[in-house]
Amino acid sequence: MSPRSLTLSLATEADTIRLGEDLALAVTAGDCLALRGDLGAGKSTLARALLRAVADDDYLEVPSPTFTLVQNYDLRLPVAHFDLYRLSDERELEEIGFSDALDAGVCLVEWPEKAGQALPADRIDVDIAFDQGGRRVTISAIPDRLQRIERKLAIRSFLDGHGYRDATRRHLIGDASTRAYEYVYPAAGKRMVLMDAPRRPNGPPIRDGKPYSQIVHLAEDVYPFVAIATSLRERGFAAPEILESDCEAGILLLEDLGTETILDESGMPAPDRYRGALACLARLHDTDFDRDISLPSGHIHHVPDYDRTAMKMETELLIDWHLPWRRNGTPATAAERQEYLAIWDDLIDQLDDVEKTLVLRDFHSPNIIWRGGEEGIRRVGLIDFQDAMIGPSAYDVVSIVQDARVTVERDLADQLMTEYLALRRAQGTFDEGTFLKAWSIMSAQRACKLAGLWVRLLQRDKKPGYMKHMPRTLWYLDIAFEHPVLAPLREWCLKAGIEPAESAL
Repeated sequence: MSPRSLTLSLATEADTIRLGEDLALAVTAGDCLALRGDLGAGKSTLARALLRAVADDDYLEVPSPTFTLVQNYDLRLPVAHFDLYRLSDERELEEIGFSDALDAGVCLVEWPEKAGQALPADRIDVDIAFDQGGRRVTISAIPDRLQRIERKLAIRSFLDGHGYRDATRRHLIGDASTRAYEYVYPAAGKRMVLMDAPRRPNGPPIRDGKPYSQIVHLAEDVYPFVAIATSLRERGFAAPEILESDCEAGILLLEDLGTETILDESGMPAPDRYRGALACLARLHDTDFDRDISLPSGHIHHVPDYDRTAMKMETELLIDWHLPWRRNGTPATAAERQEYLAIWDDLIDQLDDVEKTLVLRDFHSPNIIWRGGEEGIRRVGLIDFQDAMIGPSAYDVVSIVQDARVTVERDLADQLMTEYLALRRAQGTFDEGTFLKAWSIMSAQRACKLAGLWVRLLQRDKKPGYMKHMPRTLWYLDIAFEHPVLAPLREWCLKAGIEPAESAL
């Protein structure tokens, strides 16, 4: 692919620092930034700003690597800062660890012309030139790399346009989807959170002309998030306020609900906080929500049903990804697939008479903020609900009692279930028997989905870190099998060689 370019005018050193902060949010492992310019043009200023932003440390010591040739920084994203002014032969580049540094993280290269042809062809060229008292910067890169930079510059323009020109931006988190989040520190006022969620590109059609995301009702833009947040806030729940928005661009500036989680200092479930989360969920399950939510822009979001098609498609992740992985690449037979899907058809039929409510879909520790200074349900901050649907209320109870990211030991899980059921009985009409049946079915459904998802993230998306959750996921599946309604699925898994783990470890 041929490189494309963009040109920026930087009037002051502060503008150069802002560009460094923006580039810090755009770069990722494998990026090589070649910084060109005369002495005093601002190469070191730009590199220093980028490094301090990645480190989230405005006072990070950034010595010049002129004499050492390279300075390595072990940060959130490893960065190697090269100054090649004294390089005598491009072959020395390998001797000072350039390839290893590029494999591990980002390389910043000053005086890249000294490297001859040794730098990667897909590098990002940053040319800085003097221009009427300021600087002119031209950034050239292949399209996918330049698009990342353009996206972060568009967010900077969004902030400038809403009165936050002097705001500082820092990486917060990226998740398994296309979304990313930043902290925004205005010159005055409270810290905010920015959601960077460009419209989800459709994948290849896999059934009835639809991609996977549409079949399972994943949000394709930010309108569902805005709609659900508005609906939750109107009913007294602690969802973030939408402070500024460009929904078409997929940029939201949100209230910062805080950083406390429902885990303790050791990263394990804090029982009182999990109880608070279950109490919030019990209130939510006793609250009516509109199916069609109107926004001031005129957009109407229809909350989709957690229907048979979505449930079955999610469970197919187990047979499409987990089973071949377990069998060293051997896929399921046609007979195995037919029997598996028939079992799920029967299980989904048994959900016809269970309670249906708003399902937030991922109500577990990464998406719950603990707000100890608040009271009641306001103690529980809700985020990441853009994929909400109307479905069995039991699903979100499964999500928290069988937390996908941290082990909820059996004793605590049983206590949480007991307390949730007591809260629901106290609210009035509540069919505990059908709820427990739904809980077991949705527990198995979620576990089958996740057992396949972890493998898909490993093999297709090259994200191996999620595989550490596999033993816990299979242990949760074994707990679901305790209900007699799951006997056919349990027998199928045993025949297929999928044996649930005896523990979470």
